[in-house]
Amino acid sequence: MKITRTFRTLGFTALLGLGLGSCKDYLKEELVSTLTNDYFSTEQGLEDLVKSSYEQTRYKFANEHSYAMFNFGVDELTYADQINYYWWDIYDSRLNSSDGFVDGVWTADYDGINRCNIGIARIPGIQGTTTLRTDAQKNQRLGELRFLRAYYYFQLVQQYGAIPLVLQPTEGVQLEYTRAPVSDVYRAIISDLRFAATNLGPTTSDFGRATQGAAQHYLAKVYLTRGSAITDVRGQRPTDIDSAAYYADQVISGGRYTLESDYAKLFDISSYTNSVAAQTSKEIIFSSQFVNVPALAGRFGNRVHSYFTLQYDTEPGMARDLLNDRPFRRIMPTNYALDIFDRRNDSRFYKTMKTAWIANSATNLPKWTAANAPTPALVGQPKFAVGDTAFAVIVNTPQNPVPQSQINASRYGIFARYVRNAAGTVVLGYDPTGAVGLRNKFPQLIKYTDPFRTSAADEAGTKDGILARFAETYLIAAEAYGRKGDYNKALQYVNIVRQRAAYKAGEVRPNANYRFEGGVRGDVSSTYPALTATQASFTTNDPKEMYPPSVGSTAERFIHFILNERTRELLGELHRWEDLARTETLVVRTRYLNPDAVAIQPFHKLRPIPQTHLERISRNGQPLSATERQAEQNPGY
Repeated sequence: MKITRTFRTLGFTALLGLGLGSCKDYLKEELVSTLTNDYFSTEQGLEDLVKSSYEQTRYKFANEHSYAMFNFGVDELTYADQINYYWWDIYDSRLNSSDGFVDGVWTADYDGINRCNIGIARIPGIQGTTTLRTDAQKNQRLGELRFLRAYYYFQLVQQYGAIPLVLQPTEGVQLEYTRAPVSDVYRAIISDLRFAATNLGPTTSDFGRATQGAAQHYLAKVYLTRGSAITDVRGQRPTDIDSAAYYADQVISGGRYTLESDYAKLFDISSYTNSVAAQTSKEIIFSSQFVNVPALAGRFGNRVHSYFTLQYDTEPGMARDLLNDRPFRRIMPTNYALDIFDRRNDSRFYKTMKTAWIANSATNLPKWTAANAPTPALVGQPKFAVGDTAFAVIVNTPQNPVPQSQINASRYGIFARYVRNAAGTVVLGYDPTGAVGLRNKFPQLIKYTDPFRTSAADEAGTKDGILARFAETYLIAAEAYGRKGDYNKALQYVNIVRQRAAYKAGEVRPNANYRFEGGVRGDVSSTYPALTATQASFTTNDPKEMYPPSVGSTAERFIHFILNERTRELLGELHRWEDLARTETLVVRTRYLNPDAVAIQPFHKLRPIPQTHLERISRNGQPLSATERQAEQNPGY
């Protein structure tokens, strides 16, 4: 019997083409669809099974659910002018159990879980001769599988709440499933991660495999998630926050990870060599691996590079190309995301936000006219040449609007957030709220820009997807200590991250720093003193932190302060919806800071259980009735 019909979980195929779409650093691309169940009773078969169990970590980056389910409907990002799947941002009735993304994430995670379950069940009994010969070797692979199973379940429980908890392999078709309480799921996740933290090696020669540090990082995150519940019931225990701090400290003090000295190096696209170095940085704790050959990327290519782009190819002097990517413009930063940064002193903003585009086409260069030429001699001449700035996006404030006359006289296009028109009134240019102005021009997040693609037509990218990195470990530790009331320790960790974020002494700033952000031209002094966080940021209602009006106490402000810091460090890295849901701030922050999402309701803190699952499962051998299906569904859907 072929794999595609042998293993099924919750009514869907579990092992689709074992080995296809493998990790580029240590897996091979092989067609093995003729293998049978017996293959997984061999040493090589189990080794291949472990490798294939990593595959579904890629699903997070594989399609438009990446932004829809993880970064839409939150405070920091909203929909741009190509409105595919924007109901995930505005929370209308189309966000329901029949949505394909709801089923897609569910299916992918349970697929990964069943692969792990098969290996966990079979590895202890294998009589290996090489890689699975000793107990230590077996425990290493079991540690990987239990880490991955915990990863998949952690994603599921955050998105869907109570879910079926399946810890044994499913062979054949099984349709009798019930949802386990959230508390049970968290206990299983923690058990798996603790086993992994004990049995995984601290390093790996195959970059991309799980390590002890990855297990410790996720233990800290899981304990923080369970322990930060206020009204939600997650099985939280009084020691959870202590455990979160402990495991984060284990990663921090372990000596195996370091912050990149320059934030930009994490996302460097200046050359192939630098990009590979960025993807294997010692700051990266765990990432989803993609093969470097676009033709082999298939359905699991990293497509996120396309979604944060703006419309550039219709501007004078511009044509679609590889460097500027596909102008899909699905998602854009909100005003909150633009203004929560200290853009003068925090290098993270301009190092990951593209604000200028270089002319790449001579076929449609604009020319000076008699109405706008600086001198008569320039009339009829091109305003700029290929290689010059074609247009720029300006992130200004109402206090420093760009005069329309300056825009008219500029040799290149200018799209400013705030413009002073001919009547002297300050008006919106591009507008992250969409109330007035443009949604196709905005600062473009470049964290996903993919240098490995071979042409502008390649949609399936090959850049690795970062899932956990060291800077987040510091922020997890900071939040844990702050929740314990140790604000000094919390700020110590925040300021380690901020020290990296500051401009270093001697570092050249972008010209926007002195043109729009209040900086001084030629200033190359360190900005860390100005960027250093103090308790005044959350013991008072600091306007720079943009706290929702309902947030009143120091303890509450601290949580929102940490969420702000997570935006500054992790903007767009597919954590945000889960961050707000776990801190029970999803509704208050989204309503206050994302005008597009005012329809959000408390029940939106969970996703709907897929209708495909509810229609497939049975009880006592019979399909569920409509009443039984509704009882299995999350409230509100």
